[in-house]
Amino acid sequence: MALGLFKKASTADSNSSTDEKVISKGASHDPANIGAGTDRLQDPGANRDPEKGVDSDTESSIIGKQVAMEAENAIKYRTCSWQKTAALLFSEYICLAIMSFPWSYSILGLVPGVILTVVIAALVLYTSLTTWHFCMRHPEIRDVCDLGQMIFWNKKWAFYFTAVMFILNNTFIMGLHCLVGAKWWNTITGHELCTIGFAAITAVISFIASLPRTFSTLAKVATFSALFTFISVLLAAIFSGIGQKPTGYPDMGELEVYAVAPKGTTFVAGMNAFMNISYTFIGQITLPSFIAEMKNPKDFPKALWCVTIAEIIVFSCVGGVVYAYTGTQYMTSPAFGSIANEVHKKVAFTFMVPTIIFLGVLYASVSARFIFFRIFGNTRHMGNHTIVGWLSWAGILAVLWVLAFIIAEVIPFFSDLLSLMSSLFDSFFGFIFWGVAYFRMRKEDHGPKFYAARGIRGWAGFIFNVALCCIGVLFLTAGTYATVQSIIDGYKMASFGGPFSCADNGL
Repeated sequence: MALGLFKKASTADSNSSTDEKVISKGASHDPANIGAGTDRLQDPGANRDPEKGVDSDTESSIIGKQVAMEAENAIKYRTCSWQKTAALLFSEYICLAIMSFPWSYSILGLVPGVILTVVIAALVLYTSLTTWHFCMRHPEIRDVCDLGQMIFWNKKWAFYFTAVMFILNNTFIMGLHCLVGAKWWNTITGHELCTIGFAAITAVISFIASLPRTFSTLAKVATFSALFTFISVLLAAIFSGIGQKPTGYPDMGELEVYAVAPKGTTFVAGMNAFMNISYTFIGQITLPSFIAEMKNPKDFPKALWCVTIAEIIVFSCVGGVVYAYTGTQYMTSPAFGSIANEVHKKVAFTFMVPTIIFLGVLYASVSARFIFFRIFGNTRHMGNHTIVGWLSWAGILAVLWVLAFIIAEVIPFFSDLLSLMSSLFDSFFGFIFWGVAYFRMRKEDHGPKFYAARGIRGWAGFIFNVALCCIGVLFLTAGTYATVQSIIDGYKMASFGGPFSCADNGL
C-alpha cells in the first residue's frame, strides 16, 4: 500500500528510486502511470511536494504523460471530453430514482420537499467541486479508493475501508436495477414468468452491456439513456395531469396535497423521504473515476454545472406535478404505479428501460475497472486486446452481476433499498469524505490553523465542512435506524414479498 505518499524525498532520489523499480519489477510508480495498483501512490514523482499535491503545470505534465503513454495502446482510457463526461453524469443522475420524488414530497410536503431538493443539490455541487479540486492536486488518483486512502493520511486501512464500501455500494445499485428490471417485465407481461427469472434476464442483459472497457465508449450510450429517461418522467407527469384519477381512487377519499408535512408524519417516514431525495443527487463515488478518464480534467466543472441545473429543474417539476395530481394517499414509489391508465403506465415505464439497464451497467463498469486495474495495471492486458485481459474483464463482471442478482432477490423492495444505501454509503461518499478532503487541502495550503489564518473565510469554511461531516453522521446513525425500522414494519405488515420469491412485483 501507499504508505510513503507524504514522505518527502529529493528530486534525485525520487527519480533514481523510480527508475530502479521500473527495471527491477516491471511496474512504474510514476503518477503518470494508470492502473498500477495501490503501490503507484507511494512515489508521487520528481519535482513534487507530495503533501501539497501538484501545481497546475505539473498536473498538466502528468496528464499529458498519461495520454502519451497510451498512444500506442489499442485500448485508451484518457479519452473523454467534458461533453462525454456530461453524458455520463446525466445518465447517472437523470434516472429511475426521480420517480421517488413525488413520494418524498407526499411525506415532507411540497414546499419543504422542493427546498430540500435545492439544498441537497447545492451541497452535492459543492462537495463534487471539492472532489474535483482534490483530484486535480493528485492526478494519479484513478478512483475513490485512491482518494479515500489519501484523505485519511495515506493509511492502509483507509484504502480497504473505502474499497469495501465502494464495491458494496455499486453492487447494491446493480441489484436495485435487477429488481426494477423484474418489476418492468412483470408490469408489461402481466407476470408471465417467475419474478426470479425476470431478474435473471435483466442481469444477463446488463452483463452483456457492461463489456465495453472505457467510459468513452459508454458515453455514446449514456446520452441515449438520459434522453429516454427524460421522456419517461415527462410522460409520467403529463399522464398524471391529463389522465383519469390515480390508481385506487376514490377508495381513500379525495386527493390530499399538502404544502407542508401532513399531520402524523413519523420520523421514520420523514428520514426515508429525505434519504430518497439525497440518494438521487449523491453520486460523488464515481467522479474520481470519470475525472481520471478525461482528456482535460480542468473542464470537469462545465459538465457538473450542466447536470446540476438540469437536476434541480427536472426533479422539482416532476416531483411537484406528479404529487399534485396524485395526492398523498394514492402515491406509490416509483410513481408509475399511481397512473391508473394501464396503457399510459406501461408506455411511461417502458421509456425508462434504457436507464434501468445502463445505470446498473455504469456502476458495474466502475467496479470492474477498479478490480481490473489493480490486477493488470502496467501490463499489456490493460491497454491491449488480449485473451487473458478480456476473459478476466468478463469474469469480474460476471461475478459482480451474480452478486447483484442475489441482492435483488434477498431485498425485494424499492424505497427502503434506496434509503438503506443512502444511510450506509452516502454518509461517507456524500458528505464525510469531502469534509475531510477540504480540511486536508486547507491544512496543506495554510497549515494546521488554516481556519484562523484565512480569517472569516477560513472560519466559515471550517464550520461548513464540520456541518457536512455531521450530516454524514446523521445519515449513518439516524438514517440507518429509520431504514431498518421501516423494513421491519414492512415485513410485519406483509408489504414485501419473500426473498427469492416468484410473486408478482409489477406496478
